[in-house]
Order: sequence, then C-alpha cells, then structure tokens
Amino acid sequence: MKARRPDGEVVELMTVNIGPSHPATHGTLRVFAALDGETIAAAVCEMGYLHRGFEKMVEQGTYQMVLPYTDRLNYCSAMMNNIAFCKAVETMFGVELPERCVTLRVILLELSRMIDHLVCNGANLVDLGALTNFWYFFNARERVYKVWEKLCGARLTNTVTRIGGMYRDAYPGFAEDVLDAVQVVEEATHEVLGLIEKNRIFIDRTKDIAVVSAEEAISAGWTGPCLRASGVDRDLRKDEPYYGYETYDFETVIGSAGDTYDRIMVRMYEILESAKIVRQAAMRLRPGPVNTSDPRLSLPSREQVYHDMEALINSFKLIYEGVRPPPGECYDAIEAANGELGFYIVSDGSGRPYRIKVRPPCFTQWAHYGDMLTGSMVADVAASLGSINIIAGELDR
Repeated sequence: MKARRPDGEVVELMTVNIGPSHPATHGTLRVFAALDGETIAAAVCEMGYLHRGFEKMVEQGTYQMVLPYTDRLNYCSAMMNNIAFCKAVETMFGVELPERCVTLRVILLELSRMIDHLVCNGANLVDLGALTNFWYFFNARERVYKVWEKLCGARLTNTVTRIGGMYRDAYPGFAEDVLDAVQVVEEATHEVLGLIEKNRIFIDRTKDIAVVSAEEAISAGWTGPCLRASGVDRDLRKDEPYYGYETYDFETVIGSAGDTYDRIMVRMYEILESAKIVRQAAMRLRPGPVNTSDPRLSLPSREQVYHDMEALINSFKLIYEGVRPPPGECYDAIEAANGELGFYIVSDGSGRPYRIKVRPPCFTQWAHYGDMLTGSMVADVAASLGSINIIAGELDR
C-alpha cells in the first residue's frame, strides 16, 4: 500500500492486524492499521468476535427474564445494567419507588461505578506494564464483591433488582459493610494516585496521546468519563437527575486535554466522588419497603396469596405472564460507569417485550477509535484502547 506524506513524499505503508489475538484487545476487537514506520497512518476498527444477540434473545421471554441478560452487558458493573433496564420499564408504568429502594439503588449504582473504574484503570495500567496498581485495585474491589455476596449470593452477575423494586431488602449491617468497603477503595485509589500521577514513564506514555477534542467527542456521540475528559461538562446525574441525585453533594470531574492521561485521571477522581455519594446515601437509609405496592408490578405477600383469591390470581399471572407495560415506546437512560446507558423499549401490551434496543456507552467510543489512532505510535494502541474502556459484552451485544 502506498501513501503520500504531507510533504509530498510517497511512502510504502505496511498493514498489520492488532487483535483480536493481541492481549490488549481481549480476543474480541480488531484494528487493521496501516503503518508508516512506527506511526499509524490510518486504522479501521472491527468488532463481531463476540456477538451475543442480546436484543433478539430478550424477545423470547418476559420482561423479568430480561434481567439476567442485562448482567452480561457490562459485566464489570452488572448492577448498573439491571437498574437501568428496571428504571426504563418502571418509566413506562409511571410508578414511583419507595424511598428505601431508591436509596439502595443509589448505593449500588455508585459502588458499581467505583469497581468498574477500578477494573478499567487497573487493567489499563497493566497494559502499560504497571502491575502493582492492579493488586491495589483488585484487593479493594474484592471488598465490594464481599458485600455483593452477602447481599444476593452472587459476585459478578447479580440480578439483584426487580421491576418495581429489589429482589429483597439489604441484610442487617449492610450500611456498615458498605462504608468499610468504601474506605478501602479510597485508600487504594490514593495509593495508586501516588504511584502514577507524577510518574515520568506513565506521563510520557499517556500525555498528549490519542487526543480527542471536545468538538470531536460531541460529534462522535461520546458520553461519560471519555466525554468529560475532553472538557465537556455532561453528566446525566446532574443534567437530567434521577433517584434524587440533585440532592447529593458531589462534583463532576472534568478533564482539559482529552488525552489518554485525562481519560484515566477522570475515572480516578470519579471514584472519590462516588465514595462521597455512597456515604451520603448510607446516612439516608431508613426502614421501609423496597418494592412498590402497585399490583401490576409486585407480587402480593404470601399471607395474601393464601387467603385471597384475587391475590392468588395476580401472583400466578405475574409469575407466568410477567408484567405488562402499556403499549407504546420508551427510551430511558442512566449515567453508567462508562457513559449513557439507555434502553429503548417497544411494548405491544403483552408480557413480552416486542423490541428492545440498547444504547451502550462504549459503542460510540469504539466507532471513533480509528480516527483517534491516526498519527499515534503502535505502542500507543494498548494505552489508548484501555482508556476508552471497551466492554465487549455491551459493545457487540
């Protein structure tokens, strides 16, 4: 392949495949790059090595049956997918959740954001050759997973929320365990910041690498930490608040250069902001129900089922037929760890979704990745790819 440099010189380009077998692409991504020496002159990105068929599978069962599938979208923060889907269906019903349920969901959302960022930055630093940080982060992440285990018996894919509330209430001592875990995560984050923030090797590998301007990020449809790293102040928790986020005291972390360094650092400091939210939410936990009383969504109590024929019929219908959102269309989104996670749902009034479309955050980031790489070095691929946090489960759904 031949190409012409800006000075008019014609050069022979070498084409190489980076992935899907490359360690940084995790077996699911392929970058077809044209190289001028060590410089990437052009790149084409391809996915399709992990096609799960999520959007067709969910049409085969009830709305409740969708929940375990959502866990497997972004499996680094599975509860966020649960909550986002439940929130979208609840919006179609127009129901309000009990205060305790909302507060529990905020805690779960922010803890999930923290461990997602731990995985993203920890693995990204390993790609750069900095292994020590990985152990700091994964030890801290394990503390949160112990809370998950006690809460619902599962670690990675939890399915703890339900349409209209929660699978069950939190266990006694939940708030204390959460606060202990938050402290461990904060300590690990400060330890890693001390290792990398002024580290010359880390700075040289990330500063001014794969720069994305604010205009480019907006044009590409970016959201979340990657968009904020480019200097755009956009966060659904503040701009389109839900679950009472407008009542919590936290700051939106904004970058300036839009480079790999900023994308990593935005996530680092978002961990600390999420810790602030979790502490405030833990103080707000009050006794009360965790499921709505709306009979269209929540199963009646066993006491009612055993003594009331109407309750028995409703229980059977909810279990066998599922919830039935009114006919129509709905799009609803949350600020997930990786950006705007949205569900577009089409209901025909039956207990099965007629159509569900997912708006995964990393899809737009991957779509722009080829343009990001142009002008970078081959060695910059691993660092920049980790900084946009591609999760194959939600990308190639």
